[in-house]
Amino acid sequence: MRVEPHEVDSFVHIIKRGARGMPITRSDADRKRFGTLLYYLNDEYQGENWERDIRDLQEYERPDTWPKRDPLVAIQAWVLMPNHFHLILKQIKNDGISRFMQRLGGSMSAHFNAKYKEQGSIFQGAYKGRTIGSDEYLRWVAPYVMVKNVFELYSGGFIRAVQNFERAWKWGTETYQYSSLPDFSQGRSTPIIDITLMQMYSSREFKALARDMITGHAAKKGLDVSNLE
Repeated sequence: MRVEPHEVDSFVHIIKRGARGMPITRSDADRKRFGTLLYYLNDEYQGENWERDIRDLQEYERPDTWPKRDPLVAIQAWVLMPNHFHLILKQIKNDGISRFMQRLGGSMSAHFNAKYKEQGSIFQGAYKGRTIGSDEYLRWVAPYVMVKNVFELYSGGFIRAVQNFERAWKWGTETYQYSSLPDFSQGRSTPIIDITLMQMYSSREFKALARDMITGHAAKKGLDVSNLE
């Protein structure tokens, strides 16, 4: 998948993978930092020492000396995986997605290399992006991105998660915190994500759609989904 053409107001599904399938984070601190990056790097203003500036502040608090926040993109949904990540972004400024992704990849590589004494980019080339062309596809791709990927991390893997949907759902919405799935499951707004996509569902509708999508995906792979928990 390459980066498909997009413009202001386009919704785009982004994937960026680690080089050679290697992990792009190694600790919970790294994974938590990813959420921090999604917020602070999504801004026209980028101070040279922005991490130092926020060091003693509350989560997502901005220093008084910074200008008013002016986002590059509207983040709709996200999932951090061991060796890649997914984002659903709405472009709200010209070249907003490419500028944001350049910052995000650069910051992650620089931090990883400084912390673990490595060199070079931790990513496998440029990000990939698929433009989302309809509201129907937008509604479908959100649970696909969040639920399918989080379920792959469930103990026993995706198939076991599908077979034990309610347990896997509880794990993905209450235990695994490195995605926007917990927020969507509760209809909860956060400083990171824009609520445009979230408002397309009630919490109950989102879960039902996620279950239908997950079981349909599993059935296509030949899994018997007639007696799921």
